Amino acid sequence: MAKRIRVRAPELEGRGGWINTGDRELTLAALRGRIVIVDFWTFCCINCLHALDELRGLEERHRDTVVIVGVHSPKFLHEADHRAVLDAVERYAVEHPVLDDPELATWKQYAVRAWPTLVVVDPEGYVVAQYAGEGHAPAIERLIEELEAEHLAKGTLRRGDAPYAAPEPEPTILRFPGKALLLPSGTFLVSDTTRHRLVELTPDGEGVVRRVGSGQRGFADGPAGEACFSEPQGLALLDDGSVVVADTVNHALRRYDPVTGDVSTLAGTGRQWMRGEPTSGPARAVSLSSPWDVALWNDRVWIAMAGVHQLWAYDPRDGSVAVTAGTTDEGLVDGPGAEAWFAQPSGLAASGERLWVADSETSALRWVDLDGTVRTAVGTGLFDFGHRDGPAGQALLQHPLGVTALPDGSVAVSDTYNHALRRYDTATGEVSTLATGLREPSDAVVVGDEIVVVESAGHRLTRLRLPQETVRQAVVAHRTRRDVTEVAPGILRLEVVFRAPPGQKLDTRYGPSTRLLVSASPPELLRTGEGADTGPARLLELDPVVPEGVLHVSATAASCDDDPDIPFPACHVQQQDWDIPIRLADGAAGSLSLVLAGPDDAPA
Repeated sequence: MAKRIRVRAPELEGRGGWINTGDRELTLAALRGRIVIVDFWTFCCINCLHALDELRGLEERHRDTVVIVGVHSPKFLHEADHRAVLDAVERYAVEHPVLDDPELATWKQYAVRAWPTLVVVDPEGYVVAQYAGEGHAPAIERLIEELEAEHLAKGTLRRGDAPYAAPEPEPTILRFPGKALLLPSGTFLVSDTTRHRLVELTPDGEGVVRRVGSGQRGFADGPAGEACFSEPQGLALLDDGSVVVADTVNHALRRYDPVTGDVSTLAGTGRQWMRGEPTSGPARAVSLSSPWDVALWNDRVWIAMAGVHQLWAYDPRDGSVAVTAGTTDEGLVDGPGAEAWFAQPSGLAASGERLWVADSETSALRWVDLDGTVRTAVGTGLFDFGHRDGPAGQALLQHPLGVTALPDGSVAVSDTYNHALRRYDTATGEVSTLATGLREPSDAVVVGDEIVVVESAGHRLTRLRLPQETVRQAVVAHRTRRDVTEVAPGILRLEVVFRAPPGQKLDTRYGPSTRLLVSASPPELLRTGEGADTGPARLLELDPVVPEGVLHVSATAASCDDDPDIPFPACHVQQQDWDIPIRLADGAAGSLSLVLAGPDDAPA
């Protein structure tokens, strides 16, 4: 056995005190004779949660020789709140002693630099190894086996039970719920995350209609009472009435049928995706990594893959999955999907031509355009957070987990660590606060002129009245199809004609009053001209080697009431979408004109 360099382990100190010990103070001196694994973690960090899951099996197999001690070392301000740490220990089923170290005293003594970090202390009280990041459980187990043999031979190994005292369970209907979904029946389906099941609640959010799942952590399909989940989160309704469930710690997508109560598996192998493994293919053959939320957008189920800082998508038509955005690098970088960086995306909401993303670790609100481009509305980086309203470029969030599209086109953000519901106005770029005093809100659902918020740490749904301006339908979109249009190959001039309705004028106070978004199927049809820009006209270059396809055009125009006697005239937005089948033909027209209908002549 190779000789190891040993350093005396510093004592464990933290102003927050001990959790899961029955109010007893622990010291390393009192644990002498046991192998101690010190886990430096913080509850916002998906890698820390992965490490907790990896340690469960090791903890069970070496229960009489190993003691795991968590040292909670906060990143966000909210994580320094002792009550929040207590919640996190229960939420993630941490079944070992945890030291709350809000001032990072022990973190500094051990010279830790990253979340998570695992430190191994031998039975004589010396540090013998330190590992940063996740995926180290096999190496740690080999080291444990060596230490067991070595110290058994020396007589310095002491066996016994771990100093763990389980907290008393709380008798609540929900326990740390994650996400919610309004079913066509008017009832709510809620992911009862810590109890590893789904709960269907009555329309008032108070009574239980059905529980789905055995309540035991596991991975099993079958009827509602026998199926097993592991910390499920996101929910999305499919066109056939079934529900896709992001089964987070099983690294899988599940399907729940509200009619029969049956649960089956759509995607994932049950194992966490590791670097170098496939990122596309048959859904049941490709591993996922901590899917946190799901949303149906453009005929695919988009997945907030928190574990690898990416967005993926599941295609119900052929049962495949593929990466759609993100490189697996953690950070905030906009651009084409293949080049963008995310940081633990945890909430999704589809809204017309945008997919909104709550990018939690960068405290950001972001979106994906129809062409796959990733953009940021609010947020600047991994360590910039707070609670500040105002222009989006100056506003601050703190680790948001949920995002909800509002009827007026604005977005509600479940600003989790600020205990608030925030609003981003897409028309003005302003961020405001709708409500405070919510306990770790993680999702919200619009029901008429109200919004139902999932208070995760409050173990309940809370109903709030929406401000009147957010429930007014500001945009009416129409989608029109037409017969195949023959156009000349090469340059095509596209023009959208808009005339303000009688009594109105174009709104040019803040620049051009029109916006044009163009894409094509297949994408190769367009050499240039795709994307979004202001102005009603665009020059497109069509590739002559692609004989036919479909142009997708979305046009928006703003107008205001034209009455000099009204000091604050009302403004209006008209929007129309076209899917235009085209065929390239020599000698055909080199221009295409579309008419954007006003509210009085819009197509039915």
